[in-house]
Amino acid sequence: MLNQQSIESIKKMSKLWGEIVEKLNPYTPGEQPNDLNLLKLNTNENPYGPSPYVLKNIKNKCNDSLRLYPDPESIELKKSLAEYHNLSPESVFISNGSDESLAFIFQGLLKKDKPVLFPNITYSFYPVYCQLYEIEYKQIPLDQEFNINLDDYRMENGGVIFPNPNAPTGIPKSLKEIESLLSNNNSVVVIDEAYVDFGTSSAIKLINKYENLIVTQSFSKGRSLAGMRIGCAFSSPCLIEALNRIKNSFNSYPIDRLAQISAMSSITDKIYFEDNCNKVIAARAYLEEQLKSIGFEVLPSGANFIFTQHMQKSGENIYDELRKNKILVRHFKSPEKISNFIRITIGTMNQMHKLVSVMKEIVK
Repeated sequence: MLNQQSIESIKKMSKLWGEIVEKLNPYTPGEQPNDLNLLKLNTNENPYGPSPYVLKNIKNKCNDSLRLYPDPESIELKKSLAEYHNLSPESVFISNGSDESLAFIFQGLLKKDKPVLFPNITYSFYPVYCQLYEIEYKQIPLDQEFNINLDDYRMENGGVIFPNPNAPTGIPKSLKEIESLLSNNNSVVVIDEAYVDFGTSSAIKLINKYENLIVTQSFSKGRSLAGMRIGCAFSSPCLIEALNRIKNSFNSYPIDRLAQISAMSSITDKIYFEDNCNKVIAARAYLEEQLKSIGFEVLPSGANFIFTQHMQKSGENIYDELRKNKILVRHFKSPEKISNFIRITIGTMNQMHKLVSVMKEIVK
């Protein structure tokens, strides 16, 4: 965090900035506190660590080979993902976190003479990318129940992008609704599936049917590898080639050796992955039930978090009271429509028991 003196110094030197820099309103990530005693439920990390198989293989690869550059195309990882999803390797793209895939998609596929469409309450990186790459965009309002209504996207556009499930609401869309949009839209449609592993159906199975579909995913959430920064995208070979051209014009070595081996190992250990996702889903159901019993409205979630508000207490008040009790959640002050909500990452069942106990005291 910059102090006031640093801010003033930067302002004096900002004459050296390019024109675009001053216009940017950067994305603000969730807090990463130094206090290890906090129960951290604010950034949607998996409460369970990576597979032991992943850790074993990382350890085995910590050797003299780290002096060499990694495979710039992540060929073996592409093959693993292609086999897992029944696609060809030419339909797979690997990136340094799914945000890098999204950045390349905005830069190379969504900058058109018509606006790109996305929800007005969604992942707040989308308008940041539009600012950075000078892309015209239009935000489509959610309905009164905070749902994305895909019928509202049936207009002239330079592309469509939305998370499934949406963030921060957690509400998923069905594949039937997504396919209806795809069949009536000629531009690129991007489905951001960062949270898909916790009960939402993936649109990857539609890749071979619709050439204009791109699906992005992350190894950070379901596979417990947020610290490794691994992302991927799936699409027709034509659109994947476009992303490869941008990658190789920007950074031809995006994924390091240890990241590649950890990703492939996590794909191999399917039982561990599915077991952890099921434990998160069970803890989510418990938390939803408990919060509703003490006066909370909880939006339906297909993610590893819930979005909830209390009928009497403000979201900011609950956030502050939880913080006093060493529990960190996420509160969004804008847009105003969601300012009364808090977003809670699903932890272990024991962590959810602790959270519920504190919540009952707060709303008593």
